[in-house]
Amino acid sequence: MISCKNYPTFVGSEFVEFMVKEIETPVGKVSTSQEELKRLILFNDDVNTFEFVIDSLIEVCEHNPMQAENCAMIAHFKGKCPVMSGSFKDLEPYHNALSKRQLTVEIS
Repeated sequence: MISCKNYPTFVGSEFVEFMVKEIETPVGKVSTSQEELKRLILFNDDVNTFEFVIDSLIEVCEHNPMQAENCAMIAHFKGKCPVMSGSFKDLEPYHNALSKRQLTVEIS
């Protein structure tokens, strides 16, 4: 099952601190129905505008505006941000859709 909105709702810097810990925490061997949980990672680039990245996360990943803005800011300042989690098979369509929009993403 895809977990788009599996991160708690925070206000301002609380969310940033939470996401920084998420980025720095190694992914353990978590399994869902014998399938390894993966993350869709958004990387910072010097090409796309914040507005475009935010709109893409809202449209493709169904993030709310605050979540999308926070993910864009984290990717900008930390270099990357996990935006979704789930199985590889579930994340692949989101990866493809964001890639078609010229965003740099990876499933890991």
